[in-house]
Amino acid sequence: MKHLDKNKLDKIVNEAAKKKYIHGVVFNVSLGNQNENWCSASGNMKIDTPYYIASINKLVISAIILRLIAEGKLSFNDKLTRFFPLNALKGIHVYKGRAYSEDITILQMLSNTSGLPCYLSDKSENGFAVIKELEAGLDQAWPTDKVIDRIKTLKPHFAPGEGNKAKYIDTNHQLLNVVIEKILDKPVKDVLNQLFFDLNMSQTYVCDDLKDDRYMFPYYKNEKRDISKFITSTQNDIISTAHDQMLFIKAFFNGYFYPKEQLKSLEVWKSIFFPFQYGIGIQKFYMPRLLSPLKAVPDMIGHCGSTGSVAFYVPDVDLYITGTTNQQANPSAAFQTLIKMVQTMI
Repeated sequence: MKHLDKNKLDKIVNEAAKKKYIHGVVFNVSLGNQNENWCSASGNMKIDTPYYIASINKLVISAIILRLIAEGKLSFNDKLTRFFPLNALKGIHVYKGRAYSEDITILQMLSNTSGLPCYLSDKSENGFAVIKELEAGLDQAWPTDKVIDRIKTLKPHFAPGEGNKAKYIDTNHQLLNVVIEKILDKPVKDVLNQLFFDLNMSQTYVCDDLKDDRYMFPYYKNEKRDISKFITSTQNDIISTAHDQMLFIKAFFNGYFYPKEQLKSLEVWKSIFFPFQYGIGIQKFYMPRLLSPLKAVPDMIGHCGSTGSVAFYVPDVDLYITGTTNQQANPSAAFQTLIKMVQTMI
């Protein structure tokens, strides 16, 4: 029977805090079928330090959408336009002279196969990308109506569902906010906060206060980045802890949102950028054996965020890992740490 080597895990965390630009780390590791859990922190973070989970919020939004599908309130084939006012989405997807705005489905939104422009990372005609401005410290609000206006000025990447194509974009899950609101008839932030209450995630909440200083701001190199205008405007950006993230990821993979026996059907993997693939609402981190010749790295399924936040399940060893390196400028640090932790179980 496998057990957590807590001394090795402590050492890995302490080493992670010494990496370039890493000011603090926290990780939580848990064995799925055993009551064995470990959590450790180093640098300027503690095991209960709240942090910005960044794009792990996509997995949370996906979880709610999947639950609505499981409950029969929504289907994968429903069109996105069904949930918006007439003509509100006109012009968001015009590819090679053809309008596709009314063809985009919920499945395509969940799986990053809509082909829509990314309001954050795609450059506009004047050459700027919102994500680069945020990294530079230019904080600004991006509510849904502003997101829609921006993507109408950007070029789509491909026709919805075309071939085996996928493109990781932030637009998809931002627009899924509206789907949730229309079906449940309440603000998405209220839906999310109720979920956190139901799962006993007592330190987790949607950030909606510009003056909120209860959490550790993410770093960009050696500077803390206060992006409060941005994260309070989206209505789905989340503050959490490694412990609370563990509660969520275990709930997800144990069938709380979507039937456990059907979770495998979500693993329709398409490449987005190495070393990641995207399924239906879930992300996979994978490492080819060629790049890890001494020891295999098993696939990890869940989601990560641009600030070094991670929430993954490793089926091959029945292991869950959550936490963050809280650094935008050194994304590899979190995954180097993940790999070392998983390899202690092999």
